[in-house]
Amino acid sequence: MHEQFAIAIHGGAGTLHRERFSPGVVQQYEKALRQALQAGLHILQNGGRSLDAVEAAVMELEDCPFFNAGRGAVFNADGGHTLDAAIMDGSTLAAGAVAGISGFKSPVRVARAVMEKTRYVLLSAQGAADFAREQGMEEVAADYFYTDLRYQQWKKKQQNDLDQSADLNFGTVGAVALDKKGNLAAATSTGGLTNKKYGRVGDSPIIGGGTYANNNTCAVSCTGDGEHFIRSVVAYDVSCLIEYKLLTLREACAYSMQRLEQIKGKGGLIAIDRWGNIQMPFNSEGMYRASANVDGEVAIKIFE
Repeated sequence: MHEQFAIAIHGGAGTLHRERFSPGVVQQYEKALRQALQAGLHILQNGGRSLDAVEAAVMELEDCPFFNAGRGAVFNADGGHTLDAAIMDGSTLAAGAVAGISGFKSPVRVARAVMEKTRYVLLSAQGAADFAREQGMEEVAADYFYTDLRYQQWKKKQQNDLDQSADLNFGTVGAVALDKKGNLAAATSTGGLTNKKYGRVGDSPIIGGGTYANNNTCAVSCTGDGEHFIRSVVAYDVSCLIEYKLLTLREACAYSMQRLEQIKGKGGLIAIDRWGNIQMPFNSEGMYRASANVDGEVAIKIFE
């Protein structure tokens, strides 16, 4: 019986200026991360599935207004919110994802329904919403997604769309977990880029780009500049390096981050391997992240 288990979560990477973080703000973020971590950890401790653990953790983060996913999602160019999410089961390589979905409280739950209730992997926009409604997923009014912070960020971005700085706060959320049976799972959810146009979709719902899980190797959830993560196929790259080059998780993550940097990509990832090792590398100023393992070691961090 495989009794090892572990979980890691992230609330996004990016330009997080240490000086803007008062002790009170840091505490708020740490509390939110701890709550999400506990939601997933509780399931694993009780012998539950890694798939349920990552879904529960991500749902907590989606419900929190601090992170760019679910309730705290950024505004797109039309002044609305279009959300992306994915989930993957490492034991079967089954995966489900949604892109550009609006009006649903928990995109990761919809992604899981896509995985379990359809023969497809990725549903988008109106079709994804129609499916979610058929499945009885919880709908919310547009103002549920309104937060003053995101509104101000959007207004600033509208005034100067060439200013990339507003984009550097990549607030995706995600979770990776290993359960007692040795099964790995990953889930990611995001509101995408502030003021994004043309139905832009990032790496989060792209299997192998921002989300990947395989029992033979690892589970990965990425956050950052989505276009670069898609082009580097980061999540799958980490898995491949373990499978084909026999690298350790640490080596594989370092190598993938190096490749990302070669094309000037910014961000980070969380990864967990089949032995419960955890890596949470990033090349931005900070990344909201937390992890816990079978030994009761809990880490909650924002900066280096």
